[in-house]
Amino acid sequence: MKQILKAADLELAVNEAKKQNLEIGLVPTMGALHEGHLSLIERALKENDLVVVSLFVNPIQFNNKEDLEKYPRTIEADLELIKNLELKIKNSCSDKLLAFTPTVDEMYPQGEPKEVYHFGPVEEVMEGPRRPGHFSGVAVVVRRLFDLAQPKRAYFGEKDYQQIAVIRALLEQIKYPIELVPCPIVRADDGLALSSRNMRLSPAARAIAPTINATLEQAAEMAEYEEVDDVKEWVLDTLASFHEVNPSLCPNGLMFEPEYFEIVDAITLQPIAEWGEAGELGAVGCIAVWLDGVRLIDIVKF
Repeated sequence: MKQILKAADLELAVNEAKKQNLEIGLVPTMGALHEGHLSLIERALKENDLVVVSLFVNPIQFNNKEDLEKYPRTIEADLELIKNLELKIKNSCSDKLLAFTPTVDEMYPQGEPKEVYHFGPVEEVMEGPRRPGHFSGVAVVVRRLFDLAQPKRAYFGEKDYQQIAVIRALLEQIKYPIELVPCPIVRADDGLALSSRNMRLSPAARAIAPTINATLEQAAEMAEYEEVDDVKEWVLDTLASFHEVNPSLCPNGLMFEPEYFEIVDAITLQPIAEWGEAGELGAVGCIAVWLDGVRLIDIVKF
């Protein structure tokens, strides 16, 4: 692995790879890596000649200043995880992996970017209204990474399901011939979707957090015989009342605070009222839940 701090140096490395007709994979991250990120990197290494992993906490996609300040920054540990992944893979890949770790000034030398992206209906549901400006900020940084890395393929985890739809829309807007590769969620042994934010959970909150996935799995089973609205109501009520049903597991007023649970078409992300309204890829349930002051998201496929 080679660490690169400067955009100009990344461009030089990419241009050299292009001269050799090497295929480049891009794994955009905000650092605080976990096994989910490593699964993206490992897949990218298998499918490309050169892989660029970005580790950059992008300030312009945060509409909550406190969330930005609390977002974990563990660059040295992240680089160590990538090195350990190289050892795990065994075949030499040290010359095919670049870790791009720019500063904010390096990514945005002219100050905060002025460009704004709009993606229509796909961003007007779920996360969009609740995090104004978020997806535009994501699009700005991802396009910069696309321009710098010039990848053939870009890898994103399905936990951020709506983000994948937005990146797909971005590619359609800018007409870049990049293959978007969605990758399955990686979960802890107890079912909790791996997330950088999990490290902010207290021990008590971490102990009950797997309830989110367990509830979604039960919802998928209920879809066999219950209507869409009934499944949605059951998920929200089950999580909101968890602390009442299980008081011994919820000390000091610890409780789930569901922000939303929507059942949407897997492609358009538009809410459905009946199961038959979903298109050929079916429906997806997307949830955002506050727990112990930490906002967690997850999905379930129906």
